[in-house]
Amino acid sequence: MGEVAAEDNPTADYIAVLTETTHVVIAITTGSIADESTAEAAAAARDANPLDGWLPITESRDGSTVSAVFHLLCSGLGIQALMLPVAFASLGWVWGIITLSIGFLWQLYTIWALVELHESVPGTRYSRFLDLSIAAFGPRLGKLLALFPVMYLSGGTCVMLIINGGGAMEDLFKTMCGGDGAACGIKPLDGVEWFLLFTCIAIVIAQLPNLNPIATVSLFGAIAAVGYGALIWILSVTKGRPEGVSYEPLIEAKSVEARIGSVLNAIGIIALSFRGHNLVLEIQGTLPSTPKCSSGTLPSTPKCSSKESMWRAVIIAYSLIALCLYSLAIGGFWAYGSKIPNGGLYVAFPQFHGHDTPKLVMGLTYLLIVASCLSAFQIYAMPVFDTLELRYTSIRNCRCSRRARTFLRVFFGCLTFFVAVALPFLGSLAPLIGGMTSTLTFVLPCFMWLMIKRPRRKSGKWWLNVGLGWLGVVLWAVMVAAAIWVLVDRGINANFFDP
Repeated sequence: MGEVAAEDNPTADYIAVLTETTHVVIAITTGSIADESTAEAAAAARDANPLDGWLPITESRDGSTVSAVFHLLCSGLGIQALMLPVAFASLGWVWGIITLSIGFLWQLYTIWALVELHESVPGTRYSRFLDLSIAAFGPRLGKLLALFPVMYLSGGTCVMLIINGGGAMEDLFKTMCGGDGAACGIKPLDGVEWFLLFTCIAIVIAQLPNLNPIATVSLFGAIAAVGYGALIWILSVTKGRPEGVSYEPLIEAKSVEARIGSVLNAIGIIALSFRGHNLVLEIQGTLPSTPKCSSGTLPSTPKCSSKESMWRAVIIAYSLIALCLYSLAIGGFWAYGSKIPNGGLYVAFPQFHGHDTPKLVMGLTYLLIVASCLSAFQIYAMPVFDTLELRYTSIRNCRCSRRARTFLRVFFGCLTFFVAVALPFLGSLAPLIGGMTSTLTFVLPCFMWLMIKRPRRKSGKWWLNVGLGWLGVVLWAVMVAAAIWVLVDRGINANFFDP
C-alpha cells in the first residue's frame, strides 16, 4: 500500500498505465508473463506493509474458525437481501432461482480463490485486497483496479449503514411511540438527529482496537441479520397473501425496452445481494497458522497455512447465508408475488401486514436491523481505519497511540455522517456505484488467480478463470447499464442535506 511516486510528465504517466494494462491483458490471454515482472510485483507487495504488527487488521492473529464465521456472516448478510423478491418479480420462479443459484456459486468460487491466494507466495500473507491486487498486477495497475472498489465498499457501505440504520431507528420510534411520540411522551427526532444518534453509537463501538475483539460484535450482528430476515419472511408467509397476487413475470406486460431493462435490473439486484468480498482477506489475516505451527504475526508457510481454517469458516457461514437468501427470495416472492413494491420486503411487510402485526414484533424487527447495521459498520470500517493508521505509522514510525486512534476513528465517523446527511439519496445511486465496484466480487479474483498461480494455458483452471473473468466484465457492463436505466426510468429525488 506504499505510495507510488508521481511522474513529472503526466503524459508519460498516462502512457505507462496504458502499457501496463496492455501487458496484463496479453499475459492473461497467452498464459505467460515475464518472470522479472512477477518477481518485482511480489516483492513490492511483500514490502508494502512492513508495519503490519502495528495495524488493526494484522496486529492480532489469534482468531479462530468461529470468529471468522461471525465476521463472514455479519459482513455477508445485509438489507440488500430484502430486495431479492423484486428480482423474482421480473424474472419469475424458474429464472429467478437459476440466476440466484449461478450468482451464489460464482461468488463462492471467487471467495475460494481469494482464500487460496492469501498465502500463494511462501512466507507472505496478503491480508488486504489491495496488497493482493498489487502483487498480481503491479503497483500502478493494482491500485488503479482495486483502490476505488475497496474504498467505496468500505467507506460507502458505512455511509449506507448510517442511512439504513438511522432510518430503522426512526421506524422503531414511530412503531413504539407513534409518529408524534405522544405514546411515549417524547418529542420525535428529525432525520439528521437519527443519523447522528446512530453514528455516535457506532463510533463508541469502533474504539475496539482490531478485528478479533470485534468478533463478539460480529456475533450479535450475525444473529441480528439472520433474525430480522427470518422474522420478515416467516411472518410474510404465515399471514397469508394479499388478494390478486400473481407470479407471472412483470416483463410480460411491458414493451421490449422495458423488458430488457427489468431483466438487467433483476440481475443487478441479485448480484448486489452478495457482499463482503472486500473483507475476505482481512478476515483471513486474523487467523493464525495451523495449531501445530507457531502463531502470532509470523507469516505462514505451505505446511502452516490458515486457508483450511478459513475455508471451513466460509463453508459454515455461506451455508447459513444461502439458507437466508433463498428463504427471503422464495418466501418473499410467494407472499407478495407481483405486488412486491420497489423497496422490497422492508417496505412490503409493514405495508401489507403492519396493521395486524403486534407492535413488539414490528419493533423487534426494526431493532434487529439497527443492531445488524451497527455491527456491520465496525467490520466494514476496519479497512479504512487500517489505511488511516498506516499513514500515521508511516509518518511517525511508531505504533498509533490510543489518543491518535480515537481521533482517527472519530474523524472517519464524522466524515461518513456528513456524507450521509449531504447525500441521503445515496441508496438510489447504490445500484450504479455497486455495479461499478462489482469487479471486486466477480472479475478481479479470477484474473488475480491467473496472474499469480499461472496455470498451464488452455488447462481446465485456465479456461475457468478466463471465462469467469471476462463474463464478469460483461456482468459489470450489464449492472451499470441496468442502474442507469432505472435512474432514467424512475428518476431520483436529490434531497441534498434533507434526510
